[in-house]
Amino acid sequence: MQYITCHWFIKIDFHWNLCECTGKTHFFRWNNAVLVGVGGFLLVISISCLVFHIWVKTQRPREQTIFKLGRLYLSIQIAINLWRMGGANTEFSVYDFSKIKEATNNFSIGNKLGQGGFGPVYKGRLRNGHKIAVKILQTSSLQGLLEFQNEIQLIAKVQHKNLVKLLGCCTQGDREKMLVYEYMENKSLDNFIFDIIKGRRLNWSKRLRIIDGTAQGLLYLHNYSRICIVLRDFKASNILLDSVMNPKVSDFGVARIFCSNMAESNTTRIVGTHGYIPPEYAFEGVCSTKTDVFSFGVLILEIISGKKTAQFYQYNGKLYNLIAYAWQLWIDEKWSEMTYCPPENENQEIERCVHVALLCVQESAEDRPAMERVVMMLNTKNMSLPPPKQPPYFHVNPSEEEVSSCNITISITLER
Repeated sequence: MQYITCHWFIKIDFHWNLCECTGKTHFFRWNNAVLVGVGGFLLVISISCLVFHIWVKTQRPREQTIFKLGRLYLSIQIAINLWRMGGANTEFSVYDFSKIKEATNNFSIGNKLGQGGFGPVYKGRLRNGHKIAVKILQTSSLQGLLEFQNEIQLIAKVQHKNLVKLLGCCTQGDREKMLVYEYMENKSLDNFIFDIIKGRRLNWSKRLRIIDGTAQGLLYLHNYSRICIVLRDFKASNILLDSVMNPKVSDFGVARIFCSNMAESNTTRIVGTHGYIPPEYAFEGVCSTKTDVFSFGVLILEIISGKKTAQFYQYNGKLYNLIAYAWQLWIDEKWSEMTYCPPENENQEIERCVHVALLCVQESAEDRPAMERVVMMLNTKNMSLPPPKQPPYFHVNPSEEEVSSCNITISITLER
């Protein structure tokens, strides 16, 4: 009897322990399920917050861009309406889209002149026989709209024989924006000075006339127009040639307006073309009329030599960029070796041009002459010129990547 009782207690104790283990297992399972559920909920909340944060960050710039585009469309339309009401320049026209479409043969490939930074350019002929060049703005391009606005606002204020003439503009809804220019038969200067065969059409007298005409255009923009204008992207491809090779400065899309009492300004956005940008503008964002003077000096060297500023040339077993190459030849009194062909009867004029170019590309903006003095130095034969100083960007023995580099238009934003 005692044995049976003990066995019963053992069975009860075993059953109690079994129930206790089963309860703990269910508790742990429930606890884990709660933890997994809470963790999953927190994970979903975290992912949702992250997605929302990314959406806000991307949506805000998008909304800001749309807002800027809207303001630009409005300001452009206001400017165009002013032209329609008989604004400052009665020669500026607002063309119907149908007429431009007809003039360019429905923008056919055969009429395409080239591709600009913000859209294609087409040649055309109006019903009255006048030839035109039409630059089309790429749709939804904020920078393109800025350039469009810049050009139609500046054209009323600048008129000179050495500036390309903007005849008018054309709009089709909110998306199509076009600028209509006078057609230049011989296109841009770079097509001639960097081409051996075409370059023969530019003898020394024509090259010297192009240098002088281009200088006159820059002088007008800096000194004699109603507002002081700095082009900032002055280069060979922006000099257009008419049927008799007269030069005309073009492309005011990134030009900057200066007040009469403003000598220079600072900007965080650097625009221009590699090889033409002076050091104070490239590295510090300081822009002034001396920015264009530096670019003009580079252009003179390109016209005289037929060589591109962004490439490298060998001298005394070393490689130099065009500015340094010209400087080395100058101090060694061998400047004539850089000319695209032997001078004819203009030896002194060409030497003077090289001298003026080296004065224009001096490292310090204060050492460079203003365009008024540049024109005077180019056209006064008996005028003594100061000796130039060593120019900047004095690269020697560049890498293979630098040697293979080409002219590219750049836009840089500096941190402030």
